[in-house]
Amino acid sequence: MSSPLAIGAVSAVLRNLLDNGIVEEVPLGTTVNVTALAPDQIKLDRPQDPPQINVFMYQATPNAAWRNSALPSRAAAGERISNPPLALDLHYLVTAYGRSDFQAEILLGYAMHLLHERPMLDRAAIRRALNPPGTLDLSMLPPEYQLLSASDLADQVEALRITPVALSIDDLS
Repeated sequence: MSSPLAIGAVSAVLRNLLDNGIVEEVPLGTTVNVTALAPDQIKLDRPQDPPQINVFMYQATPNAAWRNSALPSRAAAGERISNPPLALDLHYLVTAYGRSDFQAEILLGYAMHLLHERPMLDRAAIRRALNPPGTLDLSMLPPEYQLLSASDLADQVEALRITPVALSIDDLS
């Protein structure tokens, strides 16, 4: 992790990737909301609610490869002077919601295709997602989003990789 803000920044980058891709490609004839909410927070109670794609981080696990890359360093007196990197694998659940037949399936298909086509997010894409180019004043954004722009996610050692993983029966239930 580049900073304590990295987990939130990864979620913001994935949401931005899906939002931009869905806006450009989905031919549903309506707007599509892309959110990063807990699944129980999704509300489609009103008839005017647009279809929605949601990306939710449900689990963080230690990355086995980076976990053992370095041991904590200690000074001659025994106090710790450095820690190994905190390397995590973030697990996301992508869900789609629609108002009419097959809307959710179409949205999920586009989302999965988009994530499949972009398995690695380069530093430039991360910077664009967290610090929008142009004349946009960051103070206009919500405070949480302003905070994520300081995450240094684009400067971490590893690039962001998207790898589909099947859920076990325990995870599904």
